[in-house]
Amino acid sequence: MQTDNQKDIAVKTAYKQLMEDHGAHLPKIGDVVTGNVMSVGKNEVYVDVDGIATGIARGYELIDESGDYSHLAVGDEVSATVLEMDNEYGVLELSFRSAGHKKAWDRLSQLQNEHIIIQAKITEANKGGLMVTYGNVHGFMPVSQLCPDHYPRIQGGDKNKILEKLKSYIGQTFDVKVIDVNEEEQKLIVSEKAAWEDRQKDVISSYKPGDVIEGTVTVITDFGVFVKFGKGLEGLVHISELAWQRIDDPKDFIQPGQRIKASIIKIDGSKIFLSMKKLVDDPWRHVSERYKIGQKVRGKVLKVNPFGLFVELDPEIHGLAHISELSHKQISDPHQIAQPGDDLDFIVVSVEPQDHRLGLSIKALTRQQEQKQEEQAPEQPQELKEEPSEEKEQQEKQPDQAS
Repeated sequence: MQTDNQKDIAVKTAYKQLMEDHGAHLPKIGDVVTGNVMSVGKNEVYVDVDGIATGIARGYELIDESGDYSHLAVGDEVSATVLEMDNEYGVLELSFRSAGHKKAWDRLSQLQNEHIIIQAKITEANKGGLMVTYGNVHGFMPVSQLCPDHYPRIQGGDKNKILEKLKSYIGQTFDVKVIDVNEEEQKLIVSEKAAWEDRQKDVISSYKPGDVIEGTVTVITDFGVFVKFGKGLEGLVHISELAWQRIDDPKDFIQPGQRIKASIIKIDGSKIFLSMKKLVDDPWRHVSERYKIGQKVRGKVLKVNPFGLFVELDPEIHGLAHISELSHKQISDPHQIAQPGDDLDFIVVSVEPQDHRLGLSIKALTRQQEQKQEEQAPEQPQELKEEPSEEKEQQEKQPDQAS
């Protein structure tokens, strides 16, 4: 019976003879070899390696991240990594998993470099984004990398509703681009937005700042409204671009589904910024003709802030009464003076059309009223003082006498 040492010598001698006969290079542990499938079992696959050796891939090593060997048949060409030179069956121990892993990650790097659009399947969702698979490689797509149609714009930003929306995508397949690959860290990041931008670049390039679009309001947020227009494009009208007057809540100014016109003010990649107020004449250009310093006006308190009152003078012009202009006395809270909805009189103390600012004062109104009262008061005649006579003084000094 041959000893283990004798068996090793016999194997090495056989390989050496094969190399001499066929001019082949004997594989080493770690080498990636190519061969043809000889047989396919439930948990193992035998491979003819270049006609010089037989190898076997089995169990966990059959898992192939590249996905190329999911459905093998006899005769198929495969690549595998050599794990052992001589296993218990006297054949090469091979791994599709190891070779497939490198092949899969090399392919992902190539896809990233060539900006190729691929299809990724959504498998899970969390508040940060979606878990995806490409082949047998797991990756991640942040919420910020979703295209406009899939981005979860939930009014009020309710995190539970956002997660519910993301979970609705599980099982679907999205067109994406690879934007980050790191084999060492096993990190794969994909972007649906990048794929969408690639397909929409010709459409986006047909627009420029200054163009007027007509679209439908799709979502209203605290910071503005999103509008769909053209061929699948979406733009944002920031709250400051809705109207010339101050708007605290876009919901009070516009409604979902409403058709609006807006001017494009900026295009940054796929981000399109819009303005509704640019299409309306700026009422502040003529504000000096309507309101002048020292003028008494009446306005409705719209909002009370720690620093003062926001006041509507008319539907187009709003002013600010700073806390320092609310009273001659020092106050710590403007609520001591007024509440939202109150109608009050003010004096205009400043008008700045270029900055869209108009200053109001209650304190100046009080001062003005006091001045008017002083001006309107009748002059009091100087009272003539009666000089007391000597005789009268004498009488006052005499004691009363009984009659």
